[in-house]
Amino acid sequence: MSPSSSSTPGKSSNPDKADETGKATKAAKATRTAKANSTAKASSAGKAPKAESHLAMVRRARRINRELAEVYPYAHPELDFRNPFELLVATVLSAQTTDLRVNQTTPALFAAYPTPEDMAAAVPEEMEEIIRPTGFFRAKTKSLLGLSAALRDDFGGEVPGRLEDLVKLPGVGRKTANVVLGNAFGVPGITVDTHFGRLVRRWKWTDEEDPVKVEAVVAGIFPKSEWTMLSHRVVFHGRRICHARKPACGACPIAPLCPSYGEGETDPEKARKLLKYEMGGYPGQRLSPPADYPGKPAPALGAG
Repeated sequence: MSPSSSSTPGKSSNPDKADETGKATKAAKATRTAKANSTAKASSAGKAPKAESHLAMVRRARRINRELAEVYPYAHPELDFRNPFELLVATVLSAQTTDLRVNQTTPALFAAYPTPEDMAAAVPEEMEEIIRPTGFFRAKTKSLLGLSAALRDDFGGEVPGRLEDLVKLPGVGRKTANVVLGNAFGVPGITVDTHFGRLVRRWKWTDEEDPVKVEAVVAGIFPKSEWTMLSHRVVFHGRRICHARKPACGACPIAPLCPSYGEGETDPEKARKLLKYEMGGYPGQRLSPPADYPGKPAPALGAG
């Protein structure tokens, strides 16, 4: 791959210029696709939409996945971690808060309790003070103490690599287990969080609300090898463009494939102002992002 075709920082002689060029190219593509979609919508106004067959939906879903892979070739888990234990703990902490706040909190937590054995022996009140910024700190402390003790006593201090073992740990549900399996062990899994559920319903892949049912439906649409990266791409898109309250439809590169186009801002200029994280030129959620991440690292806790 030539330097000009790579989005990885450090492979170009002028990374800053390459990053800006990449952002401009993505913005231009988003504008073109949104305008094309708007024109198509206008030309078909007044016509009753045709019912989509299951096969057509599957083909459209897989095309959306391919398009998202081009938009987010650097998609990754947005929690900082160095080993399966850190990912497990960080994922438990991420409930009802942002990954950014978790990433700002875990450095102190892992400095104090680097292993399951250390964490299982923690004084609850001391742990609560460390993880207080993530919210629900008493319940989370109880879960972390319980899962650490279980890892120490039942799994030799190691995080198990099986779904059936992970979901037995205190505070660990199917979503958390799939995050750990997919990103720490390379076991394919679909992570159905609020972003994932919202987008697959907007895209009419399913109308199910229950995360387990959503997971089962989507698993039937895509080959197993795609599950983990599909999860990252969909979540990335939900956080950056297809927001809950005001999706940036006019800056969406997959707008022509979206049956819910028009729920958000369709004007390209106004839509671009709604973009978040690296798509909008802002820091991401990780303090230590992967090397190929094109955005800015998040600030440490208290750094602004």
